[in-house]
Amino acid sequence: MVHLDGAEAGRFCWLDLAATDAARARAFYGQLFGWTSYEQSANTGIFTRLRLADQDIGSLYQMNRRAMDQGLGSHWTAYIRVNDVDDVARRADACGGKVIVRPFAVSGVARIALIQDSVGAHVGLWGPIETTPEQEANG
Repeated sequence: MVHLDGAEAGRFCWLDLAATDAARARAFYGQLFGWTSYEQSANTGIFTRLRLADQDIGSLYQMNRRAMDQGLGSHWTAYIRVNDVDDVARRADACGGKVIVRPFAVSGVARIALIQDSVGAHVGLWGPIETTPEQEANG
């Protein structure tokens, strides 16, 4: 499912786990599937890239206390590759959906948003960002 480089718009491209206990989730998936992980900085925090056979297969991050206090549990989000996150988020509203998390840039990674479709299901939007040759060389 993970198809970030050259993924066609409209296809699922990424999975993300929001975890109430990121360390425990990382250990669980490592033991269960042999996934390895590495930390990556983004914006003002850190998230964990999950890997299998030297290929990124998704990511996980520690949920914030506010979300957990509101009763939100650990959950996976699937992302659909789009060319313009802002445009698709606007069109989701027009099609009977709702923007849950407004579009924002995950520094050095992507521009993303979270929408709710017309029947209440959540899905992420994943758009490419422009990178400089220096950023690409440094990962």
